[in-house]
Amino acid sequence: MQRRSMLRASLAGLFGALGMREASAATETPARQRVVYHLADADRVVFVLGNLQNHVDGVGGPGKADIRLVVHGPALRAFHALAAEDHTVAMMTKLVDAGVGFDACANTMKAQGVKLDDLTPGFVVAEKGGVVRLAELQQQGYAYLRP
Repeated sequence: MQRRSMLRASLAGLFGALGMREASAATETPARQRVVYHLADADRVVFVLGNLQNHVDGVGGPGKADIRLVVHGPALRAFHALAAEDHTVAMMTKLVDAGVGFDACANTMKAQGVKLDDLTPGFVVAEKGGVVRLAELQQQGYAYLRP
């Protein structure tokens, strides 16, 4: 008799603990998204900036996710301050204000003969190059997106 009581008490405790674990898991906040977008194609600049804005909006607004854009190759020309289209600058400014980070490939900057001051405000330099920066961010847990 005593063994049955002990078994029932043990099972009740086990199921109670599992139930509490499930209840606490349901109330935990989801992990903060960490995402890096990759942009190299000049014809995709506006599309990718739109994706970034959709992502910011989709997670609930500014500051709700860690989002970065790494730009290299021909796409970087769209961000040369003297040549950038007003629409591109306006979209980028809104994204920077929302906390999106912008990384410019140092190798591309050298090839295009531009310095950080020559780019639209908000960029930092990916000193080791854009592809290395992408790999570093992925190692830090960022999800990789190339729209």
